[in-house]
Amino acid sequence: MEFPTTLESAIAQSKQATLTALEAGETRLQVELKIPEIALQGEVIAKQFADLFADDYGAGLKVLFPDTGAAALARRNWEDIPFYVNDLGSRNTPIENKISEEDQLFLIISPSAVEVQKVEKLCNLAGDRPVILLIPQLEDVATVGIGYAARQLRERFLSTITTCYYLQPLEDAAILRHYPSGWQIWLEKAENQYEFFCEEPEKPVGDDLDRLLRKAAGEDVSAEEEAVFANKSSQKQGIFSNLQRFLKALSQ
Repeated sequence: MEFPTTLESAIAQSKQATLTALEAGETRLQVELKIPEIALQGEVIAKQFADLFADDYGAGLKVLFPDTGAAALARRNWEDIPFYVNDLGSRNTPIENKISEEDQLFLIISPSAVEVQKVEKLCNLAGDRPVILLIPQLEDVATVGIGYAARQLRERFLSTITTCYYLQPLEDAAILRHYPSGWQIWLEKAENQYEFFCEEPEKPVGDDLDRLLRKAAGEDVSAEEEAVFANKSSQKQGIFSNLQRFLKALSQ
């Protein structure tokens, strides 16, 4: 797989990753493009994704924007579309009123932490019907908050969403996830030229990401740091295995 050096190539990859995840049976997906001002391209990217599903789902596809203004603008700009465009609702029109039994797939455009409760409720109402969050920003700490409430939100809802595509440029590097591959770190060797460095089973963040980037830069990483990282990884795998066993037992 090549590293996407343009927004167009990233969108092409993200569409393929989304289809692959859906074919694998995933029903709660998100496509994250951590690029500055990407939300301004939300309507354009949304149309490309909507066209991807229009032939198969037709009127069963529902595209939802965070507010009525964005939804109205999309309806005006998109002509002769076979699917429905709406918003996530308001105090007077709850999200329940935006969903019908005929809906087969939901595409939610640029939801922020302000809309996280509506998105969670929609996902619960959707049941087994696929829900795709396109360039979401649901974990805005300033809005969602920190501590127990934020942890509950992550455990109850955000942890149930599979990131099928993720792209985040860093200084002289980037993080890329293309379903079903793991989380990859690519190093920038020259302008628009990236070289694969490593792949991790979990998204590298915080100290783990710092350790990998220092290692990529040729700095010495102590054996103690590597041991701590390996222990954390094994603990994550153990928790994941236990959760899988628990869910399997519930389904029997």
